[in-house]
Amino acid sequence: MAKWYNGGGADNDVVLFSKIRLARNLADTPFKSRMSRDIRKNTVKKLYASVKNSELAGDFNLIDLSAASDIQAVSYAEKQLVSPEFAKEKGAFLLSLNENASVMLCEEDHIRITAFAGGLATAQAYATADRIDTVFVENLPVAYDDRLGFLTASPINLGTGLKVSVALHLPAIKSNGSIAKLASMVGKLGLSLRSLYSDKGAFYLLSNQISMGISEKAAIDNINAVAAQIIRQERNLRDVMKNSEIWEDKLYRSLGTLKMARRLEFGEFVQLISDVRLGISLGIFKESLTSADYLIHNLADGTVLADHNSENAPELAPKIRAEIIRNKLQ
Repeated sequence: MAKWYNGGGADNDVVLFSKIRLARNLADTPFKSRMSRDIRKNTVKKLYASVKNSELAGDFNLIDLSAASDIQAVSYAEKQLVSPEFAKEKGAFLLSLNENASVMLCEEDHIRITAFAGGLATAQAYATADRIDTVFVENLPVAYDDRLGFLTASPINLGTGLKVSVALHLPAIKSNGSIAKLASMVGKLGLSLRSLYSDKGAFYLLSNQISMGISEKAAIDNINAVAAQIIRQERNLRDVMKNSEIWEDKLYRSLGTLKMARRLEFGEFVQLISDVRLGISLGIFKESLTSADYLIHNLADGTVLADHNSENAPELAPKIRAEIIRNKLQ
Protein backbone atom coordinates (compact mmCIF):
# COMPACT_ATOMS: atom_id res chain seq x y z
CA MET A 1 0.00 0.00 0.00
CA ALA A 2 1.28 3.48 -0.91
CA LYS A 3 2.40 5.53 2.08
CA TRP A 4 0.71 8.84 2.86
CA TYR A 5 3.84 10.89 2.11
CA ASN A 6 3.88 9.77 -1.54
CA GLY A 7 0.83 11.81 -2.46
CA GLY A 8 1.96 15.45 -2.49
CA GLY A 9 -0.89 17.73 -1.43
CA ALA A 10 -2.09 21.34 -1.53
CA ASP A 11 0.60 24.03 -1.39
CA ASN A 12 3.29 21.36 -1.16
CA ASP A 13 5.89 23.70 -2.64
CA VAL A 14 5.95 25.20 0.88
CA VAL A 15 4.02 22.74 3.08
CA LEU A 16 5.42 19.24 3.54
CA PHE A 17 2.61 17.86 5.67
CA SER A 18 -0.14 18.57 8.16
CA LYS A 19 -0.33 16.74 11.48
CA ILE A 20 -3.04 16.34 14.09
CA ARG A 21 -2.53 14.97 17.60
CA LEU A 22 -5.29 14.18 20.09
CA ALA A 23 -4.68 13.28 23.75
CA ARG A 24 -7.28 11.23 25.64
CA ASN A 25 -7.45 9.30 28.93
CA LEU A 26 -9.70 6.74 30.57
CA ALA A 27 -11.74 7.96 33.52
CA ASP A 28 -11.44 4.67 35.40
CA THR A 29 -7.67 4.23 35.03
CA PRO A 30 -4.77 6.01 36.79
CA PHE A 31 -2.39 8.10 34.73
CA LYS A 32 0.69 6.33 33.45
CA SER A 33 2.93 7.74 36.19
CA ARG A 34 0.81 5.83 38.78
CA MET A 35 0.26 2.66 36.78
CA SER A 36 1.55 -0.73 37.80
CA ARG A 37 2.91 -2.98 35.09
CA ASP A 38 -0.22 -5.15 35.20
CA ILE A 39 -2.58 -2.17 34.95
CA ARG A 40 -0.64 -0.83 31.98
CA LYS A 41 -0.72 -4.20 30.26
CA ASN A 42 -4.47 -4.58 30.81
CA THR A 43 -5.10 -1.00 29.65
CA VAL A 44 -3.23 -1.62 26.41
CA LYS A 45 -5.32 -4.75 25.85
CA LYS A 46 -8.55 -2.83 26.52
CA LEU A 47 -7.61 -0.02 24.13
CA TYR A 48 -6.55 -2.41 21.40
CA ALA A 49 -9.74 -4.45 21.80
CA SER A 50 -11.89 -1.34 21.32
CA VAL A 51 -10.26 -0.76 17.93
CA LYS A 52 -10.14 -4.42 16.95
CA ASN A 53 -13.89 -4.72 17.55
CA SER A 54 -14.71 -1.57 15.59
CA GLU A 55 -14.97 -0.52 11.93
CA LEU A 56 -11.24 0.30 12.08
CA ALA A 57 -10.23 -3.31 12.70
CA GLY A 58 -8.75 -3.91 9.24
CA ASP A 59 -7.03 -0.54 9.06
CA PHE A 60 -4.53 -0.95 11.91
CA ASN A 61 -1.83 -3.30 13.13
CA LEU A 62 -0.65 -3.52 16.72
CA ILE A 63 3.09 -2.89 16.92
CA ASP A 64 4.72 -4.14 20.12
CA LEU A 65 8.06 -2.36 20.34
CA SER A 66 9.26 -4.76 23.04
CA ALA A 67 9.53 -7.29 20.21
CA ALA A 68 11.23 -4.84 17.84
CA SER A 69 14.91 -4.00 17.58
CA ASP A 70 16.18 -0.80 19.15
CA ILE A 71 16.88 0.69 15.74
CA GLN A 72 13.39 -0.15 14.45
CA ALA A 73 11.90 1.63 17.46
CA VAL A 74 14.10 4.65 16.68
CA SER A 75 12.88 4.57 13.08
CA TYR A 76 9.25 4.84 14.19
CA ALA A 77 10.18 7.87 16.28
CA GLU A 78 12.05 9.46 13.36
CA LYS A 79 8.86 9.18 11.32
CA GLN A 80 6.92 10.86 14.19
CA LEU A 81 4.72 7.79 14.62
CA VAL A 82 5.77 7.54 18.27
CA SER A 83 7.63 9.87 20.60
CA PRO A 84 11.36 9.33 21.24
CA GLU A 85 10.57 8.55 24.90
CA PHE A 86 7.97 5.96 23.89
CA ALA A 87 10.47 4.34 21.52
CA LYS A 88 12.94 3.96 24.40
CA GLU A 89 10.26 2.52 26.67
CA LYS A 90 9.35 -0.04 24.00
CA GLY A 91 5.60 0.42 24.40
CA ALA A 92 2.82 -0.78 22.09
CA PHE A 93 1.04 1.31 19.47
CA LEU A 94 -1.43 1.03 16.63
CA LEU A 95 -0.23 1.84 13.11
CA SER A 96 -2.41 2.28 10.03
CA LEU A 97 -1.53 0.37 6.88
CA ASN A 98 -0.40 3.46 4.96
CA GLU A 99 1.22 4.99 8.07
CA ASN A 100 -1.01 8.08 8.01
CA ALA A 101 -2.15 7.42 11.58
CA SER A 102 -0.78 5.96 14.79
CA VAL A 103 -2.10 5.58 18.33
CA MET A 104 0.37 5.34 21.21
CA LEU A 105 -1.14 3.27 24.01
CA CYS A 106 -0.19 4.41 27.52
CA GLU A 107 2.39 7.02 26.63
CA GLU A 108 2.06 10.23 28.70
CA ASP A 109 -1.68 9.89 28.12
CA HIS A 110 -3.53 6.61 27.76
CA ILE A 111 -4.40 7.45 24.14
CA ARG A 112 -2.25 9.60 21.84
CA ILE A 113 -3.69 9.74 18.32
CA THR A 114 -1.52 11.15 15.53
CA ALA A 115 -2.69 11.63 11.95
CA PHE A 116 -0.88 12.97 8.87
CA ALA A 117 -1.84 14.33 5.47
CA GLY A 118 0.41 15.64 2.71
CA GLY A 119 0.53 19.39 2.05
CA LEU A 120 -1.73 21.90 3.76
CA ALA A 121 -4.53 19.50 4.66
CA THR A 122 -5.29 19.97 8.35
CA ALA A 123 -8.98 19.17 7.80
CA GLN A 124 -8.08 15.85 6.17
CA ALA A 125 -5.67 14.92 8.95
CA TYR A 126 -8.25 15.94 11.56
CA ALA A 127 -10.94 13.80 9.90
CA THR A 128 -8.63 10.78 10.18
CA ALA A 129 -7.83 11.48 13.83
CA ASP A 130 -11.47 12.21 14.69
CA ARG A 131 -12.63 8.90 13.19
CA ILE A 132 -10.22 7.07 15.50
CA ASP A 133 -11.15 9.26 18.46
CA THR A 134 -14.84 8.49 17.98
CA VAL A 135 -14.19 4.77 18.42
CA PHE A 136 -12.59 5.35 21.82
CA VAL A 137 -15.08 7.99 23.01
CA GLU A 138 -18.12 5.90 22.07
CA ASN A 139 -16.85 2.62 23.52
CA LEU A 140 -14.78 3.58 26.58
CA PRO A 141 -15.19 5.91 29.60
CA VAL A 142 -13.00 8.74 28.33
CA ALA A 143 -12.16 11.32 30.99
CA TYR A 144 -14.02 14.58 30.37
CA ASP A 145 -15.06 17.52 32.52
CA ASP A 146 -17.76 20.00 31.50
CA ARG A 147 -15.58 22.93 32.58
CA LEU A 148 -12.07 21.72 31.74
CA GLY A 149 -12.78 19.58 28.71
CA PHE A 150 -10.77 16.39 28.06
CA LEU A 151 -8.59 15.58 31.06
CA THR A 152 -4.93 15.01 30.25
CA ALA A 153 -1.76 14.06 32.09
CA SER A 154 -0.26 17.49 31.41
CA PRO A 155 -2.34 20.61 32.17
CA ILE A 156 -1.06 22.20 28.97
CA ASN A 157 -3.20 19.78 26.94
CA LEU A 158 -6.45 20.28 28.87
CA GLY A 159 -9.50 21.26 26.86
CA THR A 160 -9.57 19.86 23.37
CA GLY A 161 -6.37 17.82 23.84
CA LEU A 162 -5.64 18.92 20.28
CA LYS A 163 -2.31 19.88 18.75
CA VAL A 164 -2.34 21.03 15.14
CA SER A 165 0.96 21.24 13.25
CA VAL A 166 2.02 22.20 9.75
CA ALA A 167 5.51 21.38 8.48
CA LEU A 168 6.87 24.25 6.38
CA HIS A 169 9.83 24.61 4.01
CA LEU A 170 10.98 28.22 4.34
CA PRO A 171 14.36 28.64 2.62
CA ALA A 172 13.59 32.14 1.33
CA ILE A 173 12.43 33.46 4.70
CA LYS A 174 15.44 31.87 6.39
CA SER A 175 17.82 33.34 3.81
CA ASN A 176 16.20 36.72 4.35
CA GLY A 177 17.01 36.51 8.06
CA SER A 178 13.36 36.70 9.08
CA ILE A 179 12.79 33.40 10.88
CA ALA A 180 13.30 34.80 14.38
CA LYS A 181 10.94 37.69 13.65
CA LEU A 182 8.36 35.28 12.25
CA ALA A 183 8.64 33.00 15.29
CA SER A 184 8.11 35.99 17.57
CA MET A 185 5.08 37.11 15.60
CA VAL A 186 3.33 33.72 15.65
CA GLY A 187 4.20 33.38 19.33
CA LYS A 188 2.01 36.41 20.05
CA LEU A 189 -0.83 34.56 18.33
CA GLY A 190 -0.52 31.55 20.62
CA LEU A 191 1.46 29.49 18.11
CA SER A 192 5.04 28.23 17.95
CA LEU A 193 7.52 27.90 15.10
CA ARG A 194 10.49 25.60 15.66
CA SER A 195 13.13 23.91 13.55
CA LEU A 196 12.32 20.36 12.48
CA TYR A 197 15.91 19.15 12.05
CA SER A 198 18.08 21.00 14.58
CA ASP A 199 18.27 24.05 12.30
CA LYS A 200 19.64 22.02 9.38
CA GLY A 201 18.04 23.07 6.12
CA ALA A 202 14.99 25.32 6.30
CA PHE A 203 12.29 23.04 7.66
CA TYR A 204 10.00 24.29 10.45
CA LEU A 205 6.96 23.11 12.38
CA LEU A 206 4.13 25.56 13.04
CA SER A 207 1.90 24.43 15.95
CA ASN A 208 -0.77 25.71 18.30
CA GLN A 209 0.16 26.13 21.97
CA ILE A 210 -3.34 26.58 23.41
CA SER A 211 -5.91 23.79 23.68
CA MET A 212 -8.19 25.15 26.41
CA GLY A 213 -10.88 27.77 25.89
CA ILE A 214 -10.82 27.30 22.11
CA SER A 215 -12.72 24.87 19.90
CA GLU A 216 -11.01 22.32 17.69
CA LYS A 217 -12.32 24.11 14.60
CA ALA A 218 -11.00 27.46 15.80
CA ALA A 219 -7.56 25.99 16.51
CA ILE A 220 -7.41 24.47 13.02
CA ASP A 221 -8.68 27.66 11.38
CA ASN A 222 -6.03 29.71 13.21
CA ILE A 223 -3.22 27.47 12.00
CA ASN A 224 -4.56 27.53 8.45
CA ALA A 225 -4.83 31.31 8.40
CA VAL A 226 -1.30 31.87 9.72
CA ALA A 227 0.12 29.16 7.44
CA ALA A 228 -1.50 30.86 4.44
CA GLN A 229 0.19 34.15 5.32
CA ILE A 230 3.56 32.44 5.70
CA ILE A 231 3.12 30.65 2.38
CA ARG A 232 2.48 33.95 0.61
CA GLN A 233 5.51 35.53 2.25
CA GLU A 234 7.75 32.61 1.29
CA ARG A 235 6.54 32.58 -2.31
CA ASN A 236 7.03 36.33 -2.70
CA LEU A 237 10.62 36.04 -1.51
CA ARG A 238 11.23 33.04 -3.76
CA ASP A 239 10.18 35.12 -6.78
CA VAL A 240 13.22 37.32 -6.15
CA MET A 241 15.48 34.24 -6.25
CA LYS A 242 14.34 33.01 -9.66
CA ASN A 243 16.70 35.17 -11.71
CA SER A 244 19.64 35.05 -9.32
CA GLU A 245 22.75 33.38 -10.78
CA ILE A 246 24.19 33.13 -7.27
CA TRP A 247 21.20 31.12 -6.05
CA GLU A 248 21.09 29.03 -9.21
CA ASP A 249 24.74 28.13 -8.73
CA LYS A 250 24.18 27.23 -5.08
CA LEU A 251 21.22 25.00 -5.87
CA TYR A 252 22.98 23.19 -8.69
CA ARG A 253 25.98 22.54 -6.44
CA SER A 254 23.68 20.99 -3.86
CA LEU A 255 21.99 18.78 -6.44
CA GLY A 256 25.37 17.75 -7.82
CA THR A 257 26.59 16.73 -4.38
CA LEU A 258 23.48 14.67 -3.72
CA LYS A 259 23.79 12.90 -7.05
CA MET A 260 27.51 12.18 -6.75
CA ALA A 261 28.30 11.76 -3.04
CA ARG A 262 29.34 8.35 -1.77
CA ARG A 263 28.80 9.19 1.91
CA LEU A 264 26.34 11.66 3.44
CA GLU A 265 25.65 12.36 7.11
CA PHE A 266 22.00 13.07 7.84
CA GLY A 267 22.56 16.73 8.76
CA GLU A 268 24.41 17.39 5.51
CA PHE A 269 21.70 15.60 3.56
CA VAL A 270 18.97 17.77 5.13
CA GLN A 271 20.84 20.93 4.17
CA LEU A 272 21.32 19.75 0.59
CA ILE A 273 17.79 18.42 0.07
CA SER A 274 16.44 21.73 1.37
CA ASP A 275 18.29 23.48 -1.47
CA VAL A 276 17.18 20.91 -4.03
CA ARG A 277 13.57 21.11 -2.90
CA LEU A 278 13.76 24.88 -3.42
CA GLY A 279 15.22 24.32 -6.89
CA ILE A 280 12.34 22.00 -7.76
CA SER A 281 9.78 24.53 -6.52
CA LEU A 282 11.41 27.28 -8.59
CA GLY A 283 11.26 25.12 -11.72
CA ILE A 284 15.05 24.89 -12.00
CA PHE A 285 15.17 21.10 -11.55
CA LYS A 286 12.99 18.44 -13.17
CA GLU A 287 12.97 16.18 -10.09
CA SER A 288 9.64 15.95 -8.23
CA LEU A 289 8.73 17.29 -4.81
CA THR A 290 7.32 13.85 -4.04
CA SER A 291 10.75 12.28 -4.57
CA ALA A 292 12.39 14.88 -2.34
CA ASP A 293 9.79 14.38 0.39
CA TYR A 294 10.17 10.61 0.20
CA LEU A 295 13.89 11.02 0.89
CA ILE A 296 13.31 13.47 3.75
CA HIS A 297 10.88 11.04 5.38
CA ASN A 298 12.99 7.91 4.99
CA LEU A 299 16.67 8.78 5.34
CA ALA A 300 17.26 9.46 9.05
CA ASP A 301 19.89 7.13 10.51
CA GLY A 302 17.57 4.73 12.32
CA THR A 303 15.27 4.27 9.34
CA VAL A 304 18.16 3.71 6.92
CA LEU A 305 19.73 1.10 9.19
CA ALA A 306 16.43 -0.63 10.01
CA ASP A 307 15.38 -0.85 6.36
CA HIS A 308 18.73 -2.39 5.40
CA ASN A 309 19.18 -4.74 8.36
CA SER A 310 22.30 -2.89 9.47
CA GLU A 311 21.50 -2.23 13.13
CA ASN A 312 24.92 -3.46 14.23
CA ALA A 313 26.79 -1.37 11.67
CA PRO A 314 25.81 2.28 12.26
CA GLU A 315 28.89 3.42 10.36
CA LEU A 316 27.17 2.22 7.17
CA ALA A 317 24.32 4.76 7.40
CA PRO A 318 26.09 7.56 5.42
CA LYS A 319 27.06 5.13 2.65
CA ILE A 320 23.59 3.55 2.38
CA ARG A 321 21.95 6.99 2.44
CA ALA A 322 24.13 8.28 -0.41
CA GLU A 323 23.38 5.20 -2.50
CA ILE A 324 19.62 5.56 -2.00
CA ILE A 325 19.79 9.21 -3.05
CA ARG A 326 21.80 8.48 -6.17
CA ASN A 327 19.27 5.86 -7.25
CA LYS A 328 16.29 8.13 -6.50
CA LEU A 329 17.66 11.25 -8.21
CA GLN A 330 19.39 9.69 -11.22
